[in-house]
Amino acid sequence: MDTSYPRDDYPPASSHKRDPSPAVPGSSPPRDHLLWSIFNTIYMNLCCLGFVALAFSVKARDRKVAGDVEAARRFSSKARCYNALATAGSVLLPLLLAALVITGVIHLSKLAQESVGFFTYQFGGSDDEDK
Repeated sequence: MDTSYPRDDYPPASSHKRDPSPAVPGSSPPRDHLLWSIFNTIYMNLCCLGFVALAFSVKARDRKVAGDVEAARRFSSKARCYNALATAGSVLLPLLLAALVITGVIHLSKLAQESVGFFTYQFGGSDDEDK
C-alpha cells in the first residue's frame, strides 16, 4: 500500500467549514494582532483584557488559515479593540496614579508650611508676649 502524500487519486473529504468568501483582488488579508495580544497578556494584563484579545487573535488566525476571511475580519476587529483597551488602561492608570500622588504630596507640603507656626509654639519662655 502506498502511503505517500498527497494522494491524487482521492479528493479530500469535505468538512463542515464555510465556503471561503471570494478574494477581492487588491484586498489584503486581515491582521490578527497576535504579537500585540501576547504582549498585553504577559506584560499589561489589565482585567484579563490581554487574555481575551489573545483568544480573539488566535480565532482570527485560525479563520484566516481556514479561508473564512469575513470571520477573520470580525475576530481581528474584536482583538484590536480589546488590545487597544488593555494598552490604554495599562498606560493611563499608572499615569493617573502618579498624578494623584504628586498632587497629594504638593498639597501636604503646602499644609505643612502653613502649620509650621502651630508646631513651633513654645511652652514656657518669656512673659513678654503676655503684656
